[in-house]
Parts: sequence; structure tokens; C-alpha cells
Amino acid sequence: MKRILLVALPVLLIVTAFRISIPHKPAFARAAIVNAAVKARIDATLKGYVDEGKTVGVSALIFEKGKEVYYNAFGYADREAGRPMDRNTIVRIFSMTKPVTGVALMTLYEKGLFQLDDPLSKYCPEFADMKVYKGVDANGGILTEPAKRPITIRDITRHTAGFPGMDVPALATLVRKSEYMSQTNTLSEMAKRLATLPLLFHPGDQWNYGSSVDVQAYLVEKLSGRPFDQYLREAIFTPLQMNNTHYLIPDSDRSRFAALYNRSEDGTLSRVPDAQANNFNTKAWALKPGGWGLTSTLDDYMKFARMLVNKGSLDKAVILKPATVQLMATSHLSDTVSQRMWLPSKGNVGFGIDFAVRTRPPANKEENNGMVGEFFWDGAASTLFWVDPVNELTAVFFTQEVPFDKVKMHKNFRDAIYGVYKGSSSN
Repeated sequence: MKRILLVALPVLLIVTAFRISIPHKPAFARAAIVNAAVKARIDATLKGYVDEGKTVGVSALIFEKGKEVYYNAFGYADREAGRPMDRNTIVRIFSMTKPVTGVALMTLYEKGLFQLDDPLSKYCPEFADMKVYKGVDANGGILTEPAKRPITIRDITRHTAGFPGMDVPALATLVRKSEYMSQTNTLSEMAKRLATLPLLFHPGDQWNYGSSVDVQAYLVEKLSGRPFDQYLREAIFTPLQMNNTHYLIPDSDRSRFAALYNRSEDGTLSRVPDAQANNFNTKAWALKPGGWGLTSTLDDYMKFARMLVNKGSLDKAVILKPATVQLMATSHLSDTVSQRMWLPSKGNVGFGIDFAVRTRPPANKEENNGMVGEFFWDGAASTLFWVDPVNELTAVFFTQEVPFDKVKMHKNFRDAIYGVYKGSSSN
């Protein structure tokens, strides 16, 4: 988990790529989702995770139509110290950093500093003339060919750039040797090293989760002329009063930092050593990734989610225009992008600008429940948030458990809110 067209897209492809967007608010008033019975069901679900040993601690916060309708927490933020999980607990949000980075990037889009189909190399020349992996020769040497088209900024916002991961052994060796995600690298050094690696596929051909959002962070630095973490603070955190969201947790707040727990194959939950779990967030590293690394609290991340459901603003803070939020929450994946890694496991979804976007109702009750037009993402320690524009509902779910959600907490939490999916009439 630590591990973007000079040529205009055909009009038909553009229309296809943007076919799913946030539904308009219905003319009729929808019944409230979170009522007394639903609150009781959520309580039972969350408490059950802890009582059944599925997680050490869990918390959740839900807003509906501008009001807090649910909060509770169960279990421990730090089991060994006997410190309970609560709404002030600071957690590692891992990839829930990505939507924050996307919002930062799109504030610069609104200033006219780039277009989505601009070549990335227009602003970051390291990424010009990229090569694509073709295989290996008889001696194990890597074979490449020129990329069919440049990486675009749209590619890095929807994970279609082709940056390599660890799945292909020959490329994995190069990735390891490059050390491009070393915590001692600046974003500039990260990008320089990443750009030397062959792409896994031609830009736009596949969906492959990886380093695209870290490149977005570098692009934010280049376009804004400010360090990425400083830009986040000035453009998002300070206006939204997200005062508990940081890469480096202040000394005075570290007593609120949750422990991280690992679930073994037999279900045992063991504490990840603090020296490993806390290393990134308790030392001042050069690297400020766009794809992971932030810590936050329920209330802080809920402010971010509420800004999105309110189409870019919260109280007096205006972060984005409504049209920009809609652009972000629209699937940018055309049907030609048929290879989508594990994205289909999230449900009937496409991908927008740093969010998965639900494009169709669940196919059955086994699939994650949710509303068409919902956009969301999650994090490696099994955290989750979503924005449901139809019901004007936002939910944030926190726990600190790896590997990612092996016991279907997200599925059960969604079912506790919406009810078990019973067919298209439910949506």
C-alpha cells in the first residue's frame, strides 16, 4: 500500500467516461435513514465487532441532512494501556489521505493552472517519453517500448497512469532498487526516481492502484509553489478547522494516538510494535505522500466529508465549487478500461478523481450496500468513509486493524445503516 493526452479523446469516449454523476436531489422528501431502530442496529454491530474479537476498538460518526445522527465507540484505542476508543482518538487514515490530495489538486484546477487532459510532463518533465514494460529477454533483461501516449493528469487522478507495483517480478526488482518511496525522499526526489521505471501498461489501458496520488502531491507542490503539507493546511485543514489532522502528530497529542493491531490467520489480534506502527507519524520525514500518511480524528474527517456532501463548502469555508465536486464524484473510467485490479470487489463502482463512485445498485445482498452516486474510499487499517448525496448522508468509520477488513466490517456497517439489500427497489 506504500506502496498519468496530447491527443484529444474521441467525443464518444468522453461522453462514455462521464456517464455516471451525482444524482440530483429528488423533488420529494426522503425519509430519514438513521432512526432509533437503525441507531440500535449500528450499536449492536459495532459492539459485536469488539465482543467477538473481530477488532480491538471501533468508532463511527454519521451526519444526515446537516445534523449529527449517530456517534458511538466501543473497545480500545490502546488495549494494553486500557485506553478506550473515543471521538478524540487519533488514527492512521492511510489511503483516506488520497481524497484529501485530490481536493487539494482540484483547488488548483479551479484556478486554471491545468486541465485534466494536459500531459503530466507539461508540468513535471521527468515523466516525458515514458517506456512501457514488454517482458524480459533470454538473459532476463527487461524489454520496453515507447508509451503510446503521454500520461495525463486525468490518468494520475483515476489510477490509469501505469506506474509499476510489485506484481511483476522483473518490475518489482526495479521498484525495490529505486527506493522511490523512501521516507527520506522529498516529493521531487520521489517523482524523479519513479519516472525512471518502466510503466506496467500503456497510459489509460488499465486501472491499477499505486503511486498516482503521490505524483498528484508533487504536482500540487509544482503548481502552488508551496510544500505539499503546507498547501494542505492552508487550502483545506485551516479553513475547515481540521486541527487534528497531520502527518507529524504534535507531541502534545500523541497520548491520543491509537495503537495498530494485526489480525493473524487464526484471528488473533496482536499489537504492531509501536516503533514500526508510529514511525512515520512521530518523526519529521522529508516525504509527505499524497497517497497515505495522514492521521485524523472522526470529527476532523467528518468535516472533510460534510464539505463534500455540501458540494464544496462547510459553514463559512468554501473549498471547491459544486461543479468541481461533481466532476470529482463522476466516474472517469470508460468501458474500455476492463482490467481493474481489485476495484470490482468494492461493488458496482467506477472511479472518479480519487474516489470510487457507485454506478449501479448492488447486484445482490453479498455486495457492499450503498446508493447510486455515492462516492467513497477507505484505508489500509480498515478505516472507511462515504458521501451519499441522495440522502445527504456522510459516514466515517474508524478502527486500526491490518490486513484490510478481513472480517467484512465495512459490509456489516453499511448493512446496519441501510439494511440488508433486498433488490433494486431498495435504492
